[in-house]
Amino acid sequence: MAEAADFQGAGASPARRWLRRTGALLTGAPLLAGLLQLPAATPADAAGQESLQAAAGGSVSVAVDSLTPSAPSEGDTITVSGTVTNNGKQTVTGAHVDLQVGPPLETRSSIDTLAKKSDDLQGPSGEKVGGKYTEKYAKLTPGVAEPFSISVPADKLDLGRDGVYQLAVSLSGETSAQPWDQVLGIQRTFLPWQPEEADTKTKTTFLWPLVSSAHMAAETGSNEQQTPVFRDEELAEEISPGGRLDQMVSLGKGLDVTWVVDPDLLASVDAMTRSYEVRTADGTTTPGKNQEVAKHWLAELQQAVTGNEVAALPFGDPDLASLAHNGTNVTGSLGHLKEATDVADETVETILHVKPSTDFVWPVDGAIDPSIVKVATSAGADKVITRSDSLQDNLPYTPSAARPIGGGTTAVVADSRMSTPFRGDLTKASASTLAVQRFLAQSLTLDLQTSKQRSVVVAPQRMPSVSQAQAMAEALGALQGGNWSEPQDLTDAAKTKPDPAANTRVPSASAYPSALRKQELGRAAFEQIARTQGKLDKFKVILTRQSRVVTPFGRAMNREMSTSWRGRGVAAVGYRDGIESYLNGLIDGVKLIQKSETKLSGRSAMIPVTVQNNLVQGVDHLELRLTSKNPTRLKIGGDAYQEQRVTVNGGHAQSVKFTTSANANGRAEVVAQLYTEDGQKYGAPVTFDVKVTEVTPTVMLVIGGGVLLLVLAGFRMYTHRKRAAAREAAEDDTAEATDETDGPHDREDAPQNPEPSGARLKEEDGAEAEADASEQPSDPAPDTAAENADPSGTGERVDR
Repeated sequence: MAEAADFQGAGASPARRWLRRTGALLTGAPLLAGLLQLPAATPADAAGQESLQAAAGGSVSVAVDSLTPSAPSEGDTITVSGTVTNNGKQTVTGAHVDLQVGPPLETRSSIDTLAKKSDDLQGPSGEKVGGKYTEKYAKLTPGVAEPFSISVPADKLDLGRDGVYQLAVSLSGETSAQPWDQVLGIQRTFLPWQPEEADTKTKTTFLWPLVSSAHMAAETGSNEQQTPVFRDEELAEEISPGGRLDQMVSLGKGLDVTWVVDPDLLASVDAMTRSYEVRTADGTTTPGKNQEVAKHWLAELQQAVTGNEVAALPFGDPDLASLAHNGTNVTGSLGHLKEATDVADETVETILHVKPSTDFVWPVDGAIDPSIVKVATSAGADKVITRSDSLQDNLPYTPSAARPIGGGTTAVVADSRMSTPFRGDLTKASASTLAVQRFLAQSLTLDLQTSKQRSVVVAPQRMPSVSQAQAMAEALGALQGGNWSEPQDLTDAAKTKPDPAANTRVPSASAYPSALRKQELGRAAFEQIARTQGKLDKFKVILTRQSRVVTPFGRAMNREMSTSWRGRGVAAVGYRDGIESYLNGLIDGVKLIQKSETKLSGRSAMIPVTVQNNLVQGVDHLELRLTSKNPTRLKIGGDAYQEQRVTVNGGHAQSVKFTTSANANGRAEVVAQLYTEDGQKYGAPVTFDVKVTEVTPTVMLVIGGGVLLLVLAGFRMYTHRKRAAAREAAEDDTAEATDETDGPHDREDAPQNPEPSGARLKEEDGAEAEADASEQPSDPAPDTAAENADPSGTGERVDR
């Protein structure tokens, strides 16, 4: 016995077992003689003992794949179907499957306990129904699964008062090593029993979430329609027939639920109804081909939500906990949440044609602390969907969901026991069946706690898989067809009068689950979002059509904060990097063209600087400043710098000309820089040298020589006139002296027609003056040389 106990417990070592056997022999000396007379144990007996020990752990697995109806009433026949599989090494003979009904489970915690030990052979299993309600097998071969199906009228189960009963399916049989009938495998589940309408029904709100991950970034086509670009075709797969979101819509149709919708999902599918592009692995895009799929899904959704409440989450389903813990100290982060809330209403109403409720927020898994509540309500929402394992109560019953938590905020507390059964892998029918029955068992037990009517909210996981959604729909269908619950909208649940005994104290930050905290977006994520927003703010002021950029980037930054990035850190970084990189590319689309060294062909000239706009739309509200680093040598517009306004149409370039004046030879460094109207630098500057090449010593000597020639010519004319006047005076004196000597008679040798000497002097003076004038320099040459169309070598010749 000690040996067996050790084996089943901690697996004691052989030495320890030997010591225990020795002690047993010493204490059992009076029996030793009799024991020695018994035959020794055979190897076969030892093998049988080992087999018995293995059987205690369950050598046959039992799977309950179906239990219908899930919540039976009087007159119903209950059918239990599934499989039994021999996992041992020996054939099981004389096998039979039996149904066993245990006593009612009185508390909700007892349901949890039983669910954790649903296949434990050592636990209670109840009385066998027996009789013809047994399925028998001649043998069970190792490794082979055998089906079973047992149908039994409800009145044969001897169910008494209303409540939740344990229903066990057991497999009994024997092996060659254990030739006696024994239970070799068991599976327990729950049987809710409420055959008549309950006096007081629980009002149940079931949230039906339509949430997906981010499928669009900020990139759009350059056409007028701004054709959206999708990161992949995963969304098309989700909304295609049989896909996850397709199943959510088809399963939710006809159920009385509150649809909880991420507007980003609706906007993305709506974008797919028109022309769209899909980014491929090699970086190119290809036309999307799922327009009809998107149209069909939206049409089905519009029909499904008709008559039901729709609650809209903020656009992109932002991670409130990450924002509260890591983003509030980053400038602008809360502004993104406000924008996401503001755009939600219009998006949902435009696409679904229903007016949504936008005053609810839903932190991850309903876990809250004071900072999360503060952030959640900062955007205008005054109702926070939390969960009872976060805002816990110390009461013998479950209170209603609504309760005030201060500041005019209402916490809508979802029931954790009813919200969590649909997690995990439910692809196996047995796991799905157990989840459905557990959900119904918790609901009925809650209703039976008190005669007071209460409002309960069920908030399952955000993005259920297809199998999880199917289990949810099955459970909800059974609940709405049962006798103890009635549906209620989320808004009505939030308005229910709070239970005065319920807990209204928000748990501290230290109580926030560490497992959830590890999945949060870090501070670096919000800093990158803020950096992207800063670049966008500087970029948009120069655009003539800001909405073409502001809207897609604004929604993309909402998606960067999405709850769907939890546990996907690498993918989240890649998404943010892609958006920032794309914005950088657009910003670089408006830039200055690089310039080589510029030659100034004179003391003044026009220097052109070219602004290139590679965007589709025009840019305006830009100032181009040209600055001389050496204004004593080269001035721009008569000063150290000059500014001019720039307007460039989309896809064009614009040259802006600046007047310059040079005072000396050599190089002067010039910097061109774009500025926005508010004085912020835009883009990278362009620096180039201006080389003054034609204000040279030779030019200065030529100019100086010309001035000197003018002076010399004037001096020569002056001296020449003075000498001519002196000669004329001397000749006049000589003539007078002659007249006085000869008298008044004529001279024979006087020349005929004599020419007056004054006229001759004037004629000579005119000839000399004409000759001198021909030698005078012309007016100074222009400041700049004639335009030369030939290349200017390594330098760039400017316009004049």
